[in-house]
Amino acid sequence: MSAEQDAAREIAALYQQKRFPELEAAARRWLEKLPKSGILWKAFGVACAVNGKKADAMQAKQRAVELLPKDAEAHSNLANALYEIHRTADAEKHFRRAIALDAKAIPPLKGLALLLTQDGRAKEGATFRARVCALQPKDVSALNEWGNALREAQDMPAAKVVYEKAIAIDPRMPEALSNLANTLVDLGSPREAERRYREALAVQPGRAEIHSNLGNLLKSQGRHAEALACHREAMRLLPEFAGAHTNYLLTFNHVPGIEPQQIKAEAIEYGRWADSLVKTRPALDARSAGDVVRVGFVTGDLRRHPVGYFLESTLQHWPRERVHLTAYATSPFEDALTARVKPCFERWRTVHAMSDEQLARVVSLDGIDVLVDLAGHTALNRLPIFAWRPARVQATWLGYFATTGIEQMDWLLTDDVSIKREEEANFTERIWRLPGTRLCFSPPEEAVDVAQAPAARNGFVTFGSFQNLGKINDDVLALWSRVLSEMPGSRLRVQNVQLAESEMQEVFRERLAAAGIDTQRVTMHGRVNREGYLRAHAEVDILLDTFPFPGGTTTCEALWMGVPTIALAGTTLLSRQGESLLTAAGLAQWIARSEDDYVAKAALLASDIDALAAIRAQLREQVKLSALFDAPRFARELADAFVTMSLRA
Repeated sequence: MSAEQDAAREIAALYQQKRFPELEAAARRWLEKLPKSGILWKAFGVACAVNGKKADAMQAKQRAVELLPKDAEAHSNLANALYEIHRTADAEKHFRRAIALDAKAIPPLKGLALLLTQDGRAKEGATFRARVCALQPKDVSALNEWGNALREAQDMPAAKVVYEKAIAIDPRMPEALSNLANTLVDLGSPREAERRYREALAVQPGRAEIHSNLGNLLKSQGRHAEALACHREAMRLLPEFAGAHTNYLLTFNHVPGIEPQQIKAEAIEYGRWADSLVKTRPALDARSAGDVVRVGFVTGDLRRHPVGYFLESTLQHWPRERVHLTAYATSPFEDALTARVKPCFERWRTVHAMSDEQLARVVSLDGIDVLVDLAGHTALNRLPIFAWRPARVQATWLGYFATTGIEQMDWLLTDDVSIKREEEANFTERIWRLPGTRLCFSPPEEAVDVAQAPAARNGFVTFGSFQNLGKINDDVLALWSRVLSEMPGSRLRVQNVQLAESEMQEVFRERLAAAGIDTQRVTMHGRVNREGYLRAHAEVDILLDTFPFPGGTTTCEALWMGVPTIALAGTTLLSRQGESLLTAAGLAQWIARSEDDYVAKAALLASDIDALAAIRAQLREQVKLSALFDAPRFARELADAFVTMSLRA
């Protein structure tokens, strides 16, 4: 038997037995005799990788490809190593070469699918997942991964079908059950989603992320006590699960009657947890006087999302000669809004695959002067990196409405309406007051004209709400009942994602009836696209805001569409959001100071249909001239704030 055959037999036996230390040693020994054996270099590369010797593994895998240029497995192994060190372009080249050499090779198909998905090319990634499933039609794990890829590509109907195929094969697969539930939430089927979450937990009750996802679903329905219990269980099961901590705090803000001091106390616990994860904080360079200020935005929402809607026009008027912007995009999802705002940044980094430590080091190396969190305790946040202190000044703004609890977060940006001086103790951050408004809205890109007031053609006033059911609590319904009683001929139109499902409509009807509202006076509608949603304002005369969690984007969009909003002034940053927006729009007359005032203002507006029509006809032009839509001014004021913060550090 030849040396090559002896080597191949020994190497194969060790590989099959997964004896990787011995495999590495044997490959080294044989390579001294057979230095041009591609098979040995390939085996040596695999063994070194498993044994944690990444540099040796990379050299070995590169040598294997040189010696075996038509070996699909060698190309796939090298691609995986390149991808691990973020050389994605080179990795993609070798994955594609492996697939070209062997179209049925599953490892490179999976590897390329993952690379494309994480690179923001989710649709292309899903096609390669589909090829894997065609080769393994009964592999439930492969089907689940294909469903995940379709979700990443935002093709929820197709993802639902694929998850259902996996569950048909294995009805007790918790991953597929949970992922199907997530997809059903996105498709507007909350009751069916809840059933699937509970099926998944029946199989695997120790899965923290399923408990937390169920909690989010329950929160969206206004079932806050149940939601908080789910998030607490998730934190108990997996204390390092950042998402559970965040979801718990977000839900806490929805609960009527919760005092700001309670929210702060819970947030401080989160901050201590985040601080406990920090190893060595990165060194920070001193800023030289006269340098352009470098500001970093950490967010996953620079897309068709409320954060994107508020930020777009400000970015388009940004004073780039004074302040350079870097985006740290925590999500790979991009859309038309992303494409419009990307040129406003000096640098754009997609960071969702980075660990907190990696991201903190990147921010430090970028020399960011002011690092700004735009998410708070909402989805896709990266709050733990702020505990690493990667920038000299750190601030939170826009996407959240309470304290973060992060000790290293220096500032929270607000305005004089949103936080009173005596309430500053409710925040772990210092309060930075912008001179006019904390928010500036971007006019919708959809060209939808203001419609005639529906009361003019109907002969009665239609009140409306576009808030999700999680904001429409029993106190809100009780107050709406008083409004409708005050205006006997009026109607109520409610539209949100949950009401697309007939079961949820029935549940909501029961709640309406319990609040004393005649359900015959109420119409319910499910979610539509943004253009359809804007057009739906043609069916509404007056918006009735929710509390303690009021509208933000919905209020601004209603004003744009000529629809006034009645908002109840609250006692926290969150509950004063409607007051802040209406003040910035120059419409303080629609801010109610009490529940009685709320009823009176709604009745006053609704009592004069001609006056209501006149308001509608001129409201868009009026608010366009207000601080709420004055992007050039707001961009200057925000940039001024960042410059001053950096100079004070």
